[in-house]
Order: sequence, then C-alpha cells, then structure tokens
Amino acid sequence: MSDACILNGHIIDPANNIDEVGNLSITDGKITEVSGKEAFSDLQNTDVYDAEGLIVVPGLIDMHVHLREPGFAHKETIATGTAAAAAGGFTSVACMANTSPVIDAPEKIEQIYAIALQTAKTNVFPFGSITKGLAGEVLTDMRGMRSAGAVGFSDDGVTVMNASLMRDALTLSAELGFPIMVHCEEHNLNAGAVMNLGETSRKLGLIGSPNAAEDIIVARDIMLAEMTGGHLHVLHVSTAGGVELIRQAKKRGVHVTAEACPHHWILTDTEVEKQGTNAKMHPPLRTQTDIDAIIEGLCDGTIDAIATDHAPHAPWEKAQGMVDAPNGIIGLETCLPLVLTYLVRPGHLTLTEAIAKMTTIPANILGIDRGTLSVGAVGDVTVIDVDTKNQVEVTKSRSKSRNTPFTGWELKGWQTVTLREGKRIGMPPSSK
Repeated sequence: MSDACILNGHIIDPANNIDEVGNLSITDGKITEVSGKEAFSDLQNTDVYDAEGLIVVPGLIDMHVHLREPGFAHKETIATGTAAAAAGGFTSVACMANTSPVIDAPEKIEQIYAIALQTAKTNVFPFGSITKGLAGEVLTDMRGMRSAGAVGFSDDGVTVMNASLMRDALTLSAELGFPIMVHCEEHNLNAGAVMNLGETSRKLGLIGSPNAAEDIIVARDIMLAEMTGGHLHVLHVSTAGGVELIRQAKKRGVHVTAEACPHHWILTDTEVEKQGTNAKMHPPLRTQTDIDAIIEGLCDGTIDAIATDHAPHAPWEKAQGMVDAPNGIIGLETCLPLVLTYLVRPGHLTLTEAIAKMTTIPANILGIDRGTLSVGAVGDVTVIDVDTKNQVEVTKSRSKSRNTPFTGWELKGWQTVTLREGKRIGMPPSSK
C-alpha cells in the first residue's frame, strides 16, 4: 500500500535519463517504484493522481529566494513564501541570508530550520552570509554554519568588495566543499543606479549601472576561484560579458557554476518606462543583446541553473518611486510557465533540459538529496500540464507581496500537483 500513486504520466527524470510514460509510487515519503504502463495492483487507502497527458518530474528546486524571515514579515514569511513556492511547483527552496538579523552564525541557521519545521510547506535550505552583518569586513564562522546545515554562503544584495576576503572564502569552499554564491557588482561603478545604463536611462534621466559593473566582479571572482580551487556560483547573470567570462572559465576547468532568472532573459530595460518600480531589479534589466547571450548560455550549458531571485516587497515600498523603491520582484509562481513559454516552446531548450536546470543541477550545486525520481529518493514530485493557458493574476498569489512585471501575461504550461514526501502541498496559483 502506497501513500500516493501517479498513474499514466509522462515521466521526465533527467538525473536518470528517464523520458517515458509510466507510473510512480510513493510510500512512507520515499519513491518506491517507477514502472512502465502497467498499473499498480493495490491502490487502497492511496492518494491516486491520474496524470494522463501530463508531465511528471522531480519536485522543482529554486536555489535563490528571499523569504524575508526574520525581520521583514511585512514583505514575506517562511510560511507565505513556501506557500507561493508550492503553488509554483517548487518543493525545495534555498533562502538568502540578508534578513534582520543577518543569517551569519550557526544558531541563526538552526533558527531558520526550526521555523521551517513549524511553518514551511516546502523544504527550506538556508544560506549563511559570507561576511558578518553583510558588512564585507570579517568572514563569518563558515565551518560552524556548514555544520549547522548551511548549503552555501552568500552576501547576496551586496558584493564582497575585499578581494582578500573573497579569496579566503573560496579557499574554505575548496576545503569544505560548499559553493560561494556571489552577487557581482562593482559598487563604485553603480552608485545611485536604479536601472541599466543605456538609452532608456538617459531618456528617463535616471542613473544607470553599466554592464562593466557586473563583468569586472565576475572576472575577479573567477580568477580567485581559479587560484583557490573553490566553487564559485554566479548569481542572476544579467550581461553578455558575464556569460562569456563564465564560458571561458569553464573551458579552462575553473569550478564555476551560474544561474539566470526569467526576467533577465525575457525583459529589457525598456520595461522600466512601462512599469516603473515593478521593473526595478538588482542587477537591472539589460538589453536584447544581453538577453540573447543569456539564452545562448542556457542552451550551451554555460549557465547551469534557472532560479527566480524571488524578492518580495510590500506595495507601499514599491510605490516610493524609482529612486527610493527597493529592488526585485516575486517569481516563484510564474517561473515554470515562463520557462515553458519562453524557453521550451520556442525551442531554445528541450523540456528535459529545462527540467534539469530546475531539479538535478541545482540539487548537485547545493549538495542536497533532491531533484531525482530514483527509487529510494525523497518523494518530492511536480506534475505539469504543458498545454494549460492561464493569465498571471497577482491578486491570487500566495506571497504576501504583489511586485511583478508579469501581471496579465498569458502563459502556457503550469503546475497542477505538487507533492512533498508524497503529500500534496500546492495548488496552481490561478486556483482559489
């Protein structure tokens, strides 16, 4: 007798090269059988999901989210953020350390796990910060935080400008086997910037950030990773130059991985004129040339993973105008349909390639036991209807926040069922 059975679905598991119609069984929270078309014999007291015509994949993993707890509960909490994740098909999220207080000590890693145990719908894997208080001056106790369960380290939102500190962090990365997740911006080149430097910023009279601000730090940190042997992970790549630097580093054998977010391969900086602060990002939206380069990087493997950089902010904060409003957008509930609509349907990625960038590859980067449908693996599963069309209705979001540039967009391909350890945790964001 199983906890859950998914019947007649098209199973795609990139970790095991499975791409076939079949059935899947979950017992005691673990996958116990992945079979061919024959149905299971004993389905009594089992939650049965008929997935005929649907795609069955490992539970999606978002390796870059901001859950805002502790300290910013008016924006998001672990409970609301993971509810949004489940609604978007994600069963695991990795949360950044720029909370208040900053997650910069072992007991704070333990606190995130304790809150998640009580309130989270999905698995939550915390990052610790690279420097104490995100101040860029003193390294944190990475050994202690790693022992407490940190899956990596990041000062996301700010760059560690001290190259010596970054070298030391990457040296520990090489020794202990964790990724250093870097936000790449030369802050001396983008002081006061609220968008990309270009025609639109000049037209609007706004201070812009040049591509070089990102490229310089990508190049620096690649050189430091090459010197130390540490694992560098470049967050939210937004420039054509950054893509090429990572591509060349990989060819040299540098241990560097990278991610890209949907807004950086769909939207240009012209969106700022149309949508104002809902198009204010960090790093900013760039140009079509950068979009084309990011898509090419996703296609050729230069960019390993797809993440959201889910960054919720209260409506009143985003209403402050381009200069004062915080950066970022929510993305957990729109990521999957954006991937299917703008990467898979145009033929940039196969469905299997896209799923790999949202399951087994981020799992491998983070070193977590998720992202596969192997027998004995944790029974985290996402079921997808690639043919369903829905409009993005932000008022129905499970997130506390509403800051998205995709309101009203019609997207094709949505999650239908999300299972965590065989138990249903999520309904589509368009459902009540």
